[in-house]
Amino acid sequence: MAVPAAYAPEYDRAFFGHPRGLSTLFFTEMWERFSYYGMRALLILFMTAPVAAGGLGFDTGLAGAVYGLYTSMVYMTSLPGGWIADRLIGQRRAVLYGGIIIACGHFSMAFPSLATFYLGLTLIVIGTGLLKGNVGVIVGRLYGPNDHRRDAGFSIFYMGINLGAFIAPLVCGYLGQRVNWHAGFAAAGVGMVFGLVQYVLGGKYLGDAGLRPAPAESPSASAQLRRRVRVWGGAAVLIIVILALGMYSGTVPITAGQIADAAGYFLLLITIGFFAWLFFGGDWTPAERKRLYAIGVLFLASAIFWSEFEQAGSTLNLFGDRATRLSIVGWSFPSSYYQSLQPLFIITFAPLFAWLWMRLGPREPSSPAKFGLGLVFVGSGFAILVIAAGLAANGVRVSPMWLVATYLLHTFGELSLSPVGMSAVTKLAPMRVTGLMMGLWYLGISVGNFIGGRLASLYGSMPLSTLFGIIAAVGIGAGLLMFALTPPIKRLMGDVN
Repeated sequence: MAVPAAYAPEYDRAFFGHPRGLSTLFFTEMWERFSYYGMRALLILFMTAPVAAGGLGFDTGLAGAVYGLYTSMVYMTSLPGGWIADRLIGQRRAVLYGGIIIACGHFSMAFPSLATFYLGLTLIVIGTGLLKGNVGVIVGRLYGPNDHRRDAGFSIFYMGINLGAFIAPLVCGYLGQRVNWHAGFAAAGVGMVFGLVQYVLGGKYLGDAGLRPAPAESPSASAQLRRRVRVWGGAAVLIIVILALGMYSGTVPITAGQIADAAGYFLLLITIGFFAWLFFGGDWTPAERKRLYAIGVLFLASAIFWSEFEQAGSTLNLFGDRATRLSIVGWSFPSSYYQSLQPLFIITFAPLFAWLWMRLGPREPSSPAKFGLGLVFVGSGFAILVIAAGLAANGVRVSPMWLVATYLLHTFGELSLSPVGMSAVTKLAPMRVTGLMMGLWYLGISVGNFIGGRLASLYGSMPLSTLFGIIAAVGIGAGLLMFALTPPIKRLMGDVN
């Protein structure tokens, strides 16, 4: 008989001192990240590769727009994905269905046609929205309310994410660039299938964690909600199918670039509308309203950070492929291998940063100061590339160490900002809207990814040293501004550090 995981007993220490179910979720997330980062390592390279070489032949402007739209929507769909799990099917089924849809998306991209390419991206976005946030919720429910192992459990889970991200470019990147683009996409799908198989087989170790949605107010309310979802969901699917068929047949003259533009306006409207309600609506106390202002500043800093950090899969990927040497001491490798550097550095340095913050004790930087550090680090990474881009201007491939140094600084930036960001938002948010504020954090990442895609679309339209210099100046400038604003932001935060 399975023990209810929501009340995991202290003696359940079968996985490195943690509940056995953590291993199931560890490998589920590892394989999901394997599929995501394996495909991402190839995405912009495949879109910009000539048709004769098996690619799509997109110019960098269109490729960057599509890339930014895709990566931003991956995070945006985590909001409806969480709602569906909470209200309709529970986290367990949401993860299962999401994984199946993701695998179908990767296998769709294994077929060489533009229609299956766009279909695959759409399916991956939908599936990731169902899986990404909900698997983390199940991790939290493996522990009792006072279980001191919870934070360490999430740290182990985070290692699974980066292990998958590290392995993926080595496997999918090699197959995609050295064998066939579509073989790389198919390998990402196979990885997701591995994750699904072990998730189903290991489900018995999860007890009842995430097995059912939150109870409705009444059976009639639940039935009414399901009817509305069927009606509106069916209408949305029908509109998407009609639009897709129209675009495919040419009867609806809408391009991928126009869809990306529309998505940008949509993101802008959502962001403005959300903050307008947040700042001017709601029955907030004076202390809560001050904290919401602090959240607004952190949101902007987060969006700027992710717009630069997520250049890893776009401009930095192109720079590695076109302007960086692809050999070390006689060993040649695909350019997508550079995508394994960041997760490798995170696995290596995350324990060191955790030790450093504890070692500093009361001298540990505040949350706004850590945001400033993250921005300065990510901007400095691009400042280094200004020199490398100048050296590569005459067609000379530069040393791999330029990208290694950039990715190392970006990793330091992520370790300074990312872990503290979500924690700070949840601590600053009024208790009655904590879940909504978690959605705000993902919205910031989504906005950052979209802006990052637009920056990538400028690749080749101006000297690379100029593009990298602008990105560096924005990052470092925003970081210095955060340092200057740290005292007033801390006052807005009140007793939250």
